[in-house]
Amino acid sequence: MRLLLTGGSVFRDGGFQPLDIAISQGRIVSVSPSLPRDGARVLELNHLTIVPGFVDVHVHLRQPGFSYKETVASGSAAAAAGGYTAVCAMPNLDPVPDSPEHLQIELDAIRRDAAVHVYPYGAITRGERGVELADLEGLAPHVPGFSDDGRGVQSREQMRRAMERARALDKPIVAHCEDELLLAKGWCVHGGTYAQAHGLTGNDPASEWRQVERDIALVRETGCRYHVCHVSTKESVSLIRAAKAEGLPVTCETAPHYLVLCDTDLQDDGRFKMNPPIRSAGDRDALVEGLLDGTVECIATDHAPHSAEEKAQGLRGSLNGVVGLECAFPVLYTELVKMGMVPLNTLLRALCVNPRRIFGLPGGTIAPGQPADLTVLDLNRPGVVDPERFRSLGRATPFAGWKVDAAVAMTLCEGNLVYREDQA
Repeated sequence: MRLLLTGGSVFRDGGFQPLDIAISQGRIVSVSPSLPRDGARVLELNHLTIVPGFVDVHVHLRQPGFSYKETVASGSAAAAAGGYTAVCAMPNLDPVPDSPEHLQIELDAIRRDAAVHVYPYGAITRGERGVELADLEGLAPHVPGFSDDGRGVQSREQMRRAMERARALDKPIVAHCEDELLLAKGWCVHGGTYAQAHGLTGNDPASEWRQVERDIALVRETGCRYHVCHVSTKESVSLIRAAKAEGLPVTCETAPHYLVLCDTDLQDDGRFKMNPPIRSAGDRDALVEGLLDGTVECIATDHAPHSAEEKAQGLRGSLNGVVGLECAFPVLYTELVKMGMVPLNTLLRALCVNPRRIFGLPGGTIAPGQPADLTVLDLNRPGVVDPERFRSLGRATPFAGWKVDAAVAMTLCEGNLVYREDQA
């Protein structure tokens, strides 16, 4: 049966238009100011906002190997509740997807349990150990790119070889940038105001940006497409801006917590512990500026669930990683758009359009023939971020208790209603 979305405001061509959308067999078949209702199942949207489904290019679904933290089923349900119709899953799993055989275990779980589109990354190196390159050729047909997320590739020569092979395969290197020689033992927060005030060991921002700098030089040599994960420092933003101005194929993402928090907001609670850490106000402001000028093209949550026990040891003892899929849009809309810092269309491009373009994923335009992967937003729905209502198995978010002014009303993936707020 044909599905008709009517009465909504549709994000199209950078603006918003009152349009009806007809869907059949998982695709958009018509978009018009007024479409016939005959024989259609009708969803009255009453002035809600319809956008292309969000894409998160950096999530941890933890399966296989760590299903007590998250599963494909729970993580993709969390994605649907957050308005995401597609996510890219990081490879720090057990087994690491460093060969087609290891990747197949993850693909089987995705095929069986995913509520939305899940695209798994392949590893850059065997076991993410940085010693031997993974089977990039065997993985390439099944993955959007290669990453050793969780660890930086320490060897310059190893990264150069990885880039050369990735370029031949027309796949990006998706880099967790962290120079381990610049890491202080036992660091737990950014090396700044909070660390000094509380006697904590800090993380040097150079541990990130020095490896970004190294890798951009390698991009200049190899021509490989290169995407920087979870950018957190002002120096990284400047380096990436200069690389883009030079015409190099360099892109990056940042996360909501780096855009709206700084280290003076920290509390001694595991829900504020992540890698890279929340940094200074200057870093935060540089990231917002980068989002505005197009240097930072994607916002990704780095959704990284752990068990309650693993996050209950404060800043010193908790594992790195927070969850974000289910609260990212309400927080970003409230803190950036409603505060007049970032236009809504800029935020939507970073969530809906740019990730698909960079990683060659389908969709991103509300037009006939496109996949019916859509997110419906209520931009006038006050609420509070409540982790106890999350579908994710993880609960640790720095945004717990925050008041927000918007909500995801429903999510459609391939025309199927995979989330509806009034039925949650």
